[in-house]
Amino acid sequence: MASLKDIKLKIAGIKKTEQITKAMNMVAAAKLRGAQQRMEEFRPYAEKFSSVMAELAGAGIDTKAFPLMAIRPVKRVMLILVTSDRGLCGAFNANLIKAAEKFLDSQKREGRECCLSCIGKKGDAYFKKSPFEVVQSTVGIMANVQMFNARQVGQNAINQFLEEKIDEVQVLYGRFINVVVQRPTLNRIVPISAEGLSGAEEKESKGARAIYMYEPKPEEILSQLLPMFVNVQIMHAMLETAASEQAARMTAMDNATRACKDMITDLTRAFNKARQSAITAELMDIVGGAEALK
Repeated sequence: MASLKDIKLKIAGIKKTEQITKAMNMVAAAKLRGAQQRMEEFRPYAEKFSSVMAELAGAGIDTKAFPLMAIRPVKRVMLILVTSDRGLCGAFNANLIKAAEKFLDSQKREGRECCLSCIGKKGDAYFKKSPFEVVQSTVGIMANVQMFNARQVGQNAINQFLEEKIDEVQVLYGRFINVVVQRPTLNRIVPISAEGLSGAEEKESKGARAIYMYEPKPEEILSQLLPMFVNVQIMHAMLETAASEQAARMTAMDNATRACKDMITDLTRAFNKARQSAITAELMDIVGGAEALK
């Protein structure tokens, strides 16, 4: 059995850890409010943007006139993986990396080459040690996501697609469901097609559909909106991941705080048991000495 001094030191150390995890939980909760607000304000815009693009793409126009809508045999795929820059958020990044590996392996089995564009240090650090090529790394931006960051990533993907270095672009991110659930989600963003409707757009399509008249012509609108659509989808993925990261960290730190409390309870019980054993041994020595003097 450990000595009383050792148990006291362990209890003191765990109490300090508990203070740290509790403080990190509070910080994550404060950051989550801001990140969740930005994400919830941007999500309807991104979904409506997708809906409008689907309407335009399905308006009977000649898609061959738009390179970003060119569907060709897929030989090489780019995966834009969005993870966090910091750890201590439970299995959040591990789940995203696992989903990315599963997707890349499935593409490899189909005979397609794969490359990655990593947003966030965790995914970038992991896949730089993997056999898959990382063509672009964007790190240190997830604490304050800005549109120009998404534009840089999107422009690189668009350029490679137009140069036919890649034939398809997929984005994998952590979709914020609630504070407890953050779901890895995979979306194709290039080539752009009317079939790429999200769940929200499918619900909208079940009811009565509005008929729009466009001014100027749909072809002119599409030429301006297609690159913007890619940037918006990447920005949406980054905001979703930023909110999911804070939610996952808050949950992880809350679980860590509870675990510290449980360990303190167990160690306090062990300390009391050891102290009682020491007191009992001392009493037995005193009684034994008194009996010997008789």
